[in-house]
Amino acid sequence: MPIYEYRCNECGETFEKFLRFSEADRTPVCPKCQSQDTHKKLSRIGSFGSPIAGPTSLSSNCGSSGGFS
Repeated sequence: MPIYEYRCNECGETFEKFLRFSEADRTPVCPKCQSQDTHKKLSRIGSFGSPIAGPTSLSSNCGSSGGFS
């Protein structure tokens, strides 16, 4: 099941919920103030490792030509 991140419009609490895809459109109750005025946040996609800084970070160890010898 995916994890969805929500924010309460009443108290500002940010919380996560495990929901099935079929339940993703439902609005959960805030665990802090019990308000139903919550909305799904846009979450950043997680990545493994550091972000690519630019073309120089993609250099290989194959020599200056990058080909076979």
